[in-house]
Amino acid sequence: MGRKIPGYSLTKTAEKVSDEKIKEYLLELIAGDGLPYGYKKLTWSLKEDYNLLIDHKKVYRLCKALAILRPQRKIYFKHPRKIAKINKVTGSNQLWQMDLKYGYIAGTGQFFFQISIIDVFDRAIISYHLGLSAKAKDACRVLETALRRRGLEPGMKLPIVRTDNGPQFTAKQFEKLCAKWRIKHERIPVKTPNMNAYIESFHAILEDECYRRHEFQDFTEVYQEVPKYMDYYNNKRRHSSINYKAPNEFYRLELEGLIKATALVA
Repeated sequence: MGRKIPGYSLTKTAEKVSDEKIKEYLLELIAGDGLPYGYKKLTWSLKEDYNLLIDHKKVYRLCKALAILRPQRKIYFKHPRKIAKINKVTGSNQLWQMDLKYGYIAGTGQFFFQISIIDVFDRAIISYHLGLSAKAKDACRVLETALRRRGLEPGMKLPIVRTDNGPQFTAKQFEKLCAKWRIKHERIPVKTPNMNAYIESFHAILEDECYRRHEFQDFTEVYQEVPKYMDYYNNKRRHSSINYKAPNEFYRLELEGLIKATALVA
């Protein structure tokens, strides 16, 4: 036989309080606040408001007896989630990675946001958003702009777009855009930034070579300096991984069949 339940709890001054009295306390707490507290929050209230020495397991049992347990939340996935998988990439416009990065404006104490999309093969940042906010509509604009800049249209063979699970990329608006273009949208598992390694690497470069070199005083300065760097990155900055070419130059040579790089896994 198990240990008999004592039917009371002690206060911090070693006084006994019956379970029936504790049930009254629980009902008073719910009625007084007018909120359907969960049993863990009620446990803390009993400890602090009534000086009880009581654990959450007992509070759960008493709440269950009173039929005041809150129903457990059910989690519904709004969209079927396609988990990112390792892909062999042999050319441009096969796999794009997309993510958000934020920077700091020292002069105003604000943060600014940049959503960028990179082609993992040629390393070009095809499109990006820069603003004091970053919403699903901004992510949609970045993706559509990238598609058009690469001359892609619905019905053509389109790149896989890989993102993390940020709200800009899990929003209905973004999913509707992917469905409209018939783009396969992959989302990386939680805590696996290595699955988005190319955009993460770009963000490290952006931080080191642009954001950290400026103490921005206002967003106007951000809007002047970041695009300058983006132009440098795409058109002048040489990458050892793409034959020491700048991304846009490498992409042009690849399109013209004048260069061939080694296939990569991403």
